This record gives sequence, C-alpha cells and structure tokens, in this order.
Amino acid sequence: MPKANSAFMKPLNVSAELAAVVGAGPMPRSEVVKKLWEYIKGHNLQDQANKRNINADEALKKVFGGKAVVNMFEMTKLVSKHLS
Repeated sequence: MPKANSAFMKPLNVSAELAAVVGAGPMPRSEVVKKLWEYIKGHNLQDQANKRNINADEALKKVFGGKAVVNMFEMTKLVSKHLS
C-alpha cells in the first residue's frame, strides 16, 4: 500500500469566515472540502441548471470574496485563502 501524502492530510487552521460554514479547525484540506459540500448540498446551494455553479448564501459570500455565484473549480482556489 502506498503511504498517504502527509502534506495533504496535514491539519490546517481555518479562518473565522470558513469556520462559520465547516466548523472550527484545524482540519485537513480534504475534510474542509467534504464539509463544504455537505453545507452546499444541505442548504440546496448548487445551481439546478448548471450543477458546476454554487449560489452563495451570506456565509459563503464571505468565504468566496463577496461573489454570489462561483463554479466548483474556482471554489477550491477561494477556499485555499482561508486555510493556513
């Protein structure tokens, strides 16, 4: 079995804005993304016409730099700014 990439599983500090959505950190990036998708699906924020887009509510707008609509690929880049 290959060893898991320890850098990928390293717990990271979560900003206050992101913690409001995914919970308090520190947590690995994979866990942050998992909890972010749970939030998006739980609040029905995925665009029905184009599933790649996320319609941000007020909490997610803070994470997404004020953007109302973000595609799932851009989301990863924006979330990275809230991890240290």
